[in-house]
Amino acid sequence: MNLPVKTTSQTTVPKLNYDVLIENQPDGTVKATLLGLPDCQGLGNTETEAIEKLSQSFQHCLESAKIVTLAIEVPKVVENPWLKIAGKYKDDSQFDKMLEYIEEYRRELDERRVTRNRKDFEKFTNLRLEDWTIS
Repeated sequence: MNLPVKTTSQTTVPKLNYDVLIENQPDGTVKATLLGLPDCQGLGNTETEAIEKLSQSFQHCLESAKIVTLAIEVPKVVENPWLKIAGKYKDDSQFDKMLEYIEEYRRELDERRVTRNRKDFEKFTNLRLEDWTIS
């Protein structure tokens, strides 16, 4: 996979803008850290001195490195397969009837399950479930 990388020429010096976290240290010094690059820090007696040392540190890092822009292709979004049939029955005159049939069938299955559970309870406990109802 070839990823396009954009580099700048050595003669062009782009201006970079970074957010800097300024922290007062317990010993009275000030620490400046580039957000997004936590290893790039400057320490000084004042905020200005810490920022200056941070700038020097970052420039020193860039002397042996370079900044490139990497263009990464966004993966194609796969369509949800259920959306292909969504609304398929919206104009079907028998759809409501089919839903009623399904609901009735589910009620019958629930009733069979309750009846079967009741019989199993009475069989294994030798007790009638009606004797356990709370009034």
